[in-house]
Amino acid sequence: MKSSLTRQEALELLKKYNKEPFHIQHALTVEGVMRYFARETGNGEDEEYWGIVGLLHDIDFELYPEQHCTKAPELLREARVSEEMIYSVCSHGYGLCSDLEPKHLMEKILFACDELTGLIGAAARMRPSKSVMDMELSSLKKKYKDKRFAAGCSREVISTGAERLGWTLDELLERTILAMRDCEESVNSAMDCGA
Repeated sequence: MKSSLTRQEALELLKKYNKEPFHIQHALTVEGVMRYFARETGNGEDEEYWGIVGLLHDIDFELYPEQHCTKAPELLREARVSEEMIYSVCSHGYGLCSDLEPKHLMEKILFACDELTGLIGAAARMRPSKSVMDMELSSLKKKYKDKRFAAGCSREVISTGAERLGWTLDELLERTILAMRDCEESVNSAMDCGA
């Protein structure tokens, strides 16, 4: 898997269509989570590709929420992004706003973790520390079970994502906490510097 653009080009492309700090932070978090999982699953040689797909996965969401995953190919093709990467980006919306099924391990992890990073991030903001560093699986599970908490984060997508990976829900939750711990400092630093 070879990225068709550099990380800096991907960040500039993201910022061309996304101005809201929330969307930038989510993109950086998903990038960090995907890089972590690339290394953790023995795919470290593809870490750049995994990370850039994570960074760009919601490229069209801020400006075109009603066309999410259908506008992205146009925006990405204009930037000469490869068709392989466009497929990977759009597959995270499978069943919701895309008919491109996640096939590769990387695509399945993105599908499973996208919504989950939002839920974990919301749970972290509720903590006195405002951090995932001291978050335990048990406290996340309580938030996960409360359907009113972070109601926009689909529990169905998260549980389907775990199944597609052949992981238990607890395994997905715990591994994603670890992934977010791994990138929390760099994401916070990037946001402090204006990303």
